Amino acid sequence: MIFTPTQLSGAYLIDLEPHPDERGFFARAWCQHEFEEHGLNGRLAQVNVSYNKKQGTLRGMHYQVRPYAETKLLRCTRGAIWDVIVDLRPGSPTYHQWLGAELTADNRRMLFVPEDFAHGYLTLSDETEVMYQVSEFYTPNAERGLRWDDPALAIEWPAPVQVISDKDARWPYLNAMPIHMESAA
Repeated sequence: MIFTPTQLSGAYLIDLEPHPDERGFFARAWCQHEFEEHGLNGRLAQVNVSYNKKQGTLRGMHYQVRPYAETKLLRCTRGAIWDVIVDLRPGSPTYHQWLGAELTADNRRMLFVPEDFAHGYLTLSDETEVMYQVSEFYTPNAERGLRWDDPALAIEWPAPVQVISDKDARWPYLNAMPIHMESAA
């Protein structure tokens, strides 16, 4: 795997390193040792799949608070997404900054999302599927979110949002949120 650090400390774009032969190629998409060598959380608690019927579907911006904060490794296995993360670490030099990356089935690129980052994505094609490897179990009372269209973040989405859940449409704006990384009760 090829780990490329982003401008948000602790977040990485990860590319496969294919080993081709006459059949196609073989590549490693996960190795606990390689993640730990880069100082990344190598714990794997769940693997989730998200299927999206329509282009323009927005999911996010989600995170879990401590002690259930999670890291995520995402890969688009069908179609294409614009994947976005927001640094919610108080004291971080990139606090409230965001990063967007196009993940597609064709480019096979992955995004490593550190703890204390909000995450969401917009589908760029119909019939899109995303696989998440997550370091913590989903804990409903630890789930939080923030608005995908918050002017304080000014996230540049590449296309209009066509489909969004009621819950995701109702997350608060930053200026209405309590301290972001409070602990779950």
